Amino acid sequence: MDLDKLVHQPTRLELFAYLYRHGESSFGDLTDELDLTEGNLSSHLQRMEDADAVEVRKEFVDKRPHTTAVLTEDGEAMFEDHVQTLQGLIDGLE
Repeated sequence: MDLDKLVHQPTRLELFAYLYRHGESSFGDLTDELDLTEGNLSSHLQRMEDADAVEVRKEFVDKRPHTTAVLTEDGEAMFEDHVQTLQGLIDGLE
């Protein structure tokens, strides 16, 4: 079984899981909840966006920039496939 390196990397795995569970999330919530620096989060989101796994939305709210991220359908499928792969590994241990 091959693990998807995009999803399996620990920080991105946390991002995938958080976005899968919570849906669209603000940049601030992601940095706070996952204890990431803004630069680290930006780097991982860019890599995920390049793979069409996440959509990053930038807009202005009350004249202030507001950035959110949400998994795409492909991103949700990548995460679900990864979870199934991990479950297969666990089942193989029994």
